[in-house]
Amino acid sequence: MINYGRQFIDDEDIQAVVDTLKSDFLTQGSKVPEFERAVCDRVNAKFAVAANSATSALHLACLAVDLKEGDIVWTAPNTFVASSNCALYCGAKVDFVDIDKDTWNMCPDKLRIKLEESKQKNLLPKAVIPVHFSGQPTIQEEIYKLSKEYGFIIIEDASHSIGSSRNNEPSGSCKWSDIAIFSFHPVKMITTGEGGMALTNNEEYAKKMDLFRSHGISRDSNFLEKNDLPKYYYEQHSLGYNYRMTDIHAALGISQLRKLDKFIDTRNKIALRYDSELKELPLHLPYIAEGNKSSYHLYVIKVKDTFSKQKSRDKIYSELIEMGIGVNLHYLPVHLHPYYRKLGFFDNQYPVSENYADNALSIPIFYSLTDDQQTKVIDSIKQALK
Repeated sequence: MINYGRQFIDDEDIQAVVDTLKSDFLTQGSKVPEFERAVCDRVNAKFAVAANSATSALHLACLAVDLKEGDIVWTAPNTFVASSNCALYCGAKVDFVDIDKDTWNMCPDKLRIKLEESKQKNLLPKAVIPVHFSGQPTIQEEIYKLSKEYGFIIIEDASHSIGSSRNNEPSGSCKWSDIAIFSFHPVKMITTGEGGMALTNNEEYAKKMDLFRSHGISRDSNFLEKNDLPKYYYEQHSLGYNYRMTDIHAALGISQLRKLDKFIDTRNKIALRYDSELKELPLHLPYIAEGNKSSYHLYVIKVKDTFSKQKSRDKIYSELIEMGIGVNLHYLPVHLHPYYRKLGFFDNQYPVSENYADNALSIPIFYSLTDDQQTKVIDSIKQALK
């Protein structure tokens, strides 16, 4: 089976982890701060807070901007459930903005219309969470302009897009947002095993996220209510969580980050070959907006509506699996999961996302995909579409 994605680990990565395992600290040592600084330097952000997953990082971001019961958060339906669950954890209400039919990202025009309508009803969101689907940045400067007009906070779910850029601005720089989130799951561009990170240029948000990720406890003398006490002294200031990343995971992340450029270059070359060899098939291929460089976390093909009447996506999926091609769907629309239906969401509410989900397949793309493997994927897709 050729899976849709997988990690690439070399001897340098293994040695980095082994060195940390042999060191004095497996957690709360020097590696997590080193990893945070390295990512900041890479994306031109001022502050970084590493966490044990991107889901945790999203929750930390929501806590930092003080989301609470009665607040409203909007995100895209075409995402993993963590993009909206993070707001529910804080007691906020969630709603969605449909995606653009070409980029499959949150549509700025639909966002503008929804904001205009919601302003009349006094139901504007406190925060919007745009998702960089498949590694392509959102049209972030337009969303940022709307945030200034309508007064909402932006948390970019950039889990798919470390190494990508918008108008030469690296994803994660927070030029057009308040906080941005990366994921380091094994199928992402670089991995820490499990892990995530929140980037921000707001020092207050960074301090809050740092506090919340470690039980709400601080030993910082500048933060404590009592002073001139022994080093063992600490105080809990908030109801926090244990969302810390270990030094073991961070050591792997540091090593992986050094290879990010070649990982992204290879993914783009794989994508270009798919573009060339699949373009005559009854498929919508990924559209990269002008000014965007994608990290190509995913390469998605979408069966054209006219062809899907002859052969369904699910039939194509089954045939590809039988041929040993590990295709997948990213994603089932969040609002159609049973949990969200119980919150009041329903079919045909976000038609572009739903049509996308009915016809899309993620096909294999990862750094170590060989030419022969890609040829097998291409030939299998052609066979399945006959």
